[in-house]
Amino acid sequence: MKTNKFAIISRYIEKQREFIVETFGNENKYDIEINNLGKIIIIKEKPFNFAKKGGIIGIITAGSSDILVAEEAKVIAIAMGCEVLTSYDVGIAGIHRIFTPLSNMIKKGVHVIIVCAGMEGTLPGIVAALVDIPVIGVPISSGYGMGEKGKGALITMLQSCSPGLLVVNIDNGLGAGASAALIANKISE
Repeated sequence: MKTNKFAIISRYIEKQREFIVETFGNENKYDIEINNLGKIIIIKEKPFNFAKKGGIIGIITAGSSDILVAEEAKVIAIAMGCEVLTSYDVGIAGIHRIFTPLSNMIKKGVHVIIVCAGMEGTLPGIVAALVDIPVIGVPISSGYGMGEKGKGALITMLQSCSPGLLVVNIDNGLGAGASAALIANKISE
């Protein structure tokens, strides 16, 4: 933290959260931001703030079980200087739900869209077919049966015929957020 003025802890367990709060929370020189949905913590020296770099990212989840990974991506993208717009639980089981939030993201000028989806992982390919910007698909380990632990979602995303769909590893919200931020910030320069 001496060099960067912040530290990010992802996928924390309760014991780690308690330790961080006890260690840094009592000192007035640190801000602690805890995202319980994404299981990610940022510790910042006061008065440090992340510099805004101009990138705008949209994050979409197919279902509510995808939110943990989406929130992890969101925290990373914000830490890398991006504005983040989110829309959760708009998957293909009710495909009509995707159109309004997707349209709003495009109108607001998003540079990249991250789409988190489990089960068969169809939503990222659909989104990539509807937009002319990069889409990063994040397979989520919520699948079961033959496609258990995100394997089905990963295979679907890797085999998509939609142009512009990039895929990160299963449950890799951190990687998706970092990749999206690099792309979005470069586009906004």
